[in-house]
Amino acid sequence: MREVNLKVGLTPRHPCSYLPGRLEQLLVLLDRELLCPEGYEQLLTAGFRRSGSDIYRPRCQACQACESLRIPVNDFVPSRSQKRILRNNRDLTMVVSDTDKPEYFELYQYYIEQRHQDGAMYPASRQQYDGFLLCHWLTPLFLEFYAESRLIAVAVTDSLNDSLSAMYTFYDPAEEHRSLGIYAILNQIKLAQRLGKHWLYLGYQVDDCRKMNYKQQFRPHQRLINGHWHIMKDGA
Repeated sequence: MREVNLKVGLTPRHPCSYLPGRLEQLLVLLDRELLCPEGYEQLLTAGFRRSGSDIYRPRCQACQACESLRIPVNDFVPSRSQKRILRNNRDLTMVVSDTDKPEYFELYQYYIEQRHQDGAMYPASRQQYDGFLLCHWLTPLFLEFYAESRLIAVAVTDSLNDSLSAMYTFYDPAEEHRSLGIYAILNQIKLAQRLGKHWLYLGYQVDDCRKMNYKQQFRPHQRLINGHWHIMKDGA
């Protein structure tokens, strides 16, 4: 990213979303001119992330646990377990849409109510869904996954000039045995390759957060550490 002086705000400290017992602060972008796909892609390379129409980055004085993670899609090699997940879901059909549909929220609401009753997103509401996944300066893509004619999962991803940025995946909890979260990432890698992108951004990796461990299974990947992207290969 070219050097630029960003206008940012700093949120008050609040309970960390990833590590119990810790407090977090966020830098929130105030530059309206960078609220566009081109500006956002530049900010992704500097460790920022989108939530709704806002762009933010963790800024905690005593903690550097959050590391942005991205996959160089043309170098990616699926593991044995990832190949097995692809085989086990050969019966599914994927459809890509750029239009939000009512059935997405219905599935999202059911997913949150069944899987995340102890999280900040519970109870799910239409306002919370819109404020988290939708954006007034960028139209996300929705990857729909069907078992025959039944919608069982949706992966929301942002399509930018040189990358995709995975936002969130939600699915029918009854289909948990399919490992649909990992399956959705594998399909976003394939989509990025097909669209001629170089990167798939997966948000933040926090090694001490068990729920994040699935991200580091995608190899090779890169992590943003002390302002520089470092490649992580097998066992690295």
